[in-house]
Amino acid sequence: MKKHLIGAFLVGFALPVVGSCADSVKLGDPSLTSGVPGSGALNAADVKKYLENPANHAVLSVELPEGLSAGTGAIYIPEDNPLTRAKVELGRQLYFDKRLSKNATVSCADCHSPSAGYGAHTQFGVGINGQTGGRNSPTSFNRILSKAQFWDGRAGSLEAQAVGPIANPIEMGNTHDGVVKFLTANEVYRIQFEKVFGAAPNIDNVGKAIAAFERTIVTGSSPYDAYEPLRKFTEAFSEELEDLDDFKKDDSANFAKYEELKKKSDANPMSESAKRGRDLFFSTKSNCSACHAGANFTDELYHNLGVGMAAEKLDLGRYEQTKQEKDKGAFKTPTLRNVALNAPYMHDGSQETLEEVVEWYAKGGHPNPYLSDKIKKLELSAQDKADLVEFMKALTGPLPVVNEGRLPQ
Repeated sequence: MKKHLIGAFLVGFALPVVGSCADSVKLGDPSLTSGVPGSGALNAADVKKYLENPANHAVLSVELPEGLSAGTGAIYIPEDNPLTRAKVELGRQLYFDKRLSKNATVSCADCHSPSAGYGAHTQFGVGINGQTGGRNSPTSFNRILSKAQFWDGRAGSLEAQAVGPIANPIEMGNTHDGVVKFLTANEVYRIQFEKVFGAAPNIDNVGKAIAAFERTIVTGSSPYDAYEPLRKFTEAFSEELEDLDDFKKDDSANFAKYEELKKKSDANPMSESAKRGRDLFFSTKSNCSACHAGANFTDELYHNLGVGMAAEKLDLGRYEQTKQEKDKGAFKTPTLRNVALNAPYMHDGSQETLEEVVEWYAKGGHPNPYLSDKIKKLELSAQDKADLVEFMKALTGPLPVVNEGRLPQ
């Protein structure tokens, strides 16, 4: 019988990021996003009591959920913006507070809503007075694994991204000065900023707080995450698994590991179609994983897929930031985690279903001088296409439970 190291199959376990304090937390823990204890609008007494607890100011050492934890090395938390519970809570309030917009009708959550997979089910983002932009709302989860933000990467950090829409005239339509004035005049917010940042509200710290909250929004274990360790184990122990009785007798430790992995996969199963789709996704036949790579299923790079390149007025995407010809019409690769929850798709929201997305890739995109060399016509059967869609659906995992209310009075 072949000998194996059990440890080789303990995949997906993350090491915590080292912080200045030993308060370790697994992201997705509802205590991070449940709001200040109590009910109704927050008052000064509520937040003062909450802020008196030293544990709410300890720097957090974070661990990612199973599956996503394979991307631990990509975690980005700026040195000048460590996570604390009090900062995350302040960011949660700001994220859902419509009063940050000019007419108090739009919050961050209107374009990046928990109910829409932290995106929006509209082709374009909708701002104050019903105004629309020209791009689809990207998801705001798993941002802890990403530095540059927006479809074109124009914000170098989540902190910079967080304050951009506030002053965009067709999004939240406010000014940074206007937001700071509101927060300073609101006693509940002012108390929190002074305690969390040691200063009165300013726009940089608004960005830091919102970014801290967004970094706690991560996808949990999906059917794929439950299946993949079992698949790897089954592949490595294929001979032993031909006779389960002998396997159990000869190698009880690894047999127990097999049973554990199978139980977990059976409890969160992938369909046979999704399993075929998984094999196709990672094959050269589809080449999907050339761009949708890693634990978060994105290379964090920019590619021209031909999307929107037949429009009368072209959106040149990344080119507007770099002015390099190769970047014309290139947009950031989105994560495929929970992709089934946030239709429509592509930077222009032009494709309403995952089936349409697969068809787009199968036909080789739209020809143009800047088309990515990774985009080629694919020879896919109808079953292949259906299987790829089922695999993408199997990348769906739970999102943290977040209190969208409990905001300052």
